[in-house]
Amino acid sequence: MQIVSALFVDGFSLRDGGGGTTRMDITGVHFSESLAVAFPAHLDTRLLVIIRGPARVPASTDLTVTFLRDGRVLERVTHTLEIDPGRFAYRLVRQTLTWTEPGTVEARCAVDGGPPVSVPLTVSALPGSAADHGRTGPG
Repeated sequence: MQIVSALFVDGFSLRDGGGGTTRMDITGVHFSESLAVAFPAHLDTRLLVIIRGPARVPASTDLTVTFLRDGRVLERVTHTLEIDPGRFAYRLVRQTLTWTEPGTVEARCAVDGGPPVSVPLTVSALPGSAADHGRTGPG
């Protein structure tokens, strides 16, 4: 199995592409957020992971997503995948993360012990907001 894509998104939907095919419409792909609330703050994230299965045999494995900040594990989520031969699967990993200050979290996604795919998410304070109150420069 192989991770084809991993993205933070606002949403997605599936639709019939005709002839037995499926289309995935993805909205609001992002790698950063600005918060208008004071820290510490909670952010509900949606990480869409698309996985390709092997060509000739059905497969079952675990998708593990580890959220890291400064090398420290914040959260770890595991989803079991069942993929038909030659097909794709997806998982929407919803996770609420707590931010004590502005900074970057890395979502490290892995299947089958293969190389991880890492996706950063950077949170900053919206200038002039409660989250920015008292800040004099970059944190």
